Amino acid sequence: MQPKRAIPLALGVLMFAAMPTLAHHSLEAEYDPHQIATFDGTITKTDWSNPHVHFFVDVKTGNETVNWDVEMGSPNAQILRGWKIGSVKHGDHVVISAYKARDGSHSAFARKITRTVR
Repeated sequence: MQPKRAIPLALGVLMFAAMPTLAHHSLEAEYDPHQIATFDGTITKTDWSNPHVHFFVDVKTGNETVNWDVEMGSPNAQILRGWKIGSVKHGDHVVISAYKARDGSHSAFARKITRTVR
């Protein structure tokens, strides 16, 4: 490869590699650390894909069942904290403490998840 072409190519590769880092957002942009929700429900789905782990939980309030999207950090970060893909699975009953979404949706960022026996 000619030296004149190698430098722009190398710079392009570096810029492309840095894109995921530039796209990351603050936790407080989506979730309010001053509004903590505590609820219990049943896991309906788990998603261990990047960039964040998500648990979907059916929560009963009165006659209504609402499906909450509970987000955690990256799969690698959760594994380093001791979580495994099978730590909670479809049908497990859990109690969750989480930061509520700023937009009022049924979405939250997990602080603590405890699996319980019914």
